[in-house]
Amino acid sequence: MSFILKYDGSFEGFLSTIFYAYEQKLSHFSIKKDSLATTTFFDETITIPTETEKAKRVWKGISKKCSVNGRKNIYRAFLSEFPDIEDKLSYYIQLELSSKQHWNSNYADPIILKIAQVVKVVRREKHRMDAFVRFKQTKDGVYFATIEPDFNVLPLNVSHFKNRFADQEWIIYDLKRKYGVHYNLKEVNFIEIALEKDSLKESKQSLYFSEKEQAFQELWKNYFKSTNIESRKNMKLHIKHVPKRYWKYLSEKQPF
Repeated sequence: MSFILKYDGSFEGFLSTIFYAYEQKLSHFSIKKDSLATTTFFDETITIPTETEKAKRVWKGISKKCSVNGRKNIYRAFLSEFPDIEDKLSYYIQLELSSKQHWNSNYADPIILKIAQVVKVVRREKHRMDAFVRFKQTKDGVYFATIEPDFNVLPLNVSHFKNRFADQEWIIYDLKRKYGVHYNLKEVNFIEIALEKDSLKESKQSLYFSEKEQAFQELWKNYFKSTNIESRKNMKLHIKHVPKRYWKYLSEKQPF
């Protein structure tokens, strides 16, 4: 019999599910997020609770067997949210735990190769978020930015922004996944905010952001427009370096 192991979608939940599969000595199973799991006549569905201690035990075991890069790649690939990534990672983890060699560079294995490809696109998205996130100062002095990345890379961006803006209180909020991170000048915490659907529209900016911030945004747009040399415009090259899907984060790309 095959088993579908449902979990809550968190990384700790995924590791807890790996623990359960090993504990029960399951040989045929598939790991699915609660929101994606479907019941079939041929599989038994089991909901696995997230248990921090069990997750820590699994990660400790992985840390003993995997290289540092291998561990990072497990987490990066998990954040991709690609369909069936849990099963691919489960396969990879089983290889690492049952062998004396490292498998993360064994690209002759199609699953290991696929994980490497997934990690590559996740890392690219992470670096683009580092580059394209733009903060706006709210009326209460907090710097606020929104993102909607293709992958769940916000946890990977935290260190970059904490180091770069250590003297500012800031929030980065993922609109797609409805959670964010808040840096309060001492530590970073994950948060959820009840944002109104139209609260971030251009017409609503004066309700939330300081007059100084709005003036700065207009100044930057004018500067960008005045320094642009129309005859030397190369949109093909520009879009290559700054894809259109990131323009919504950039002040200079917003209408006057």
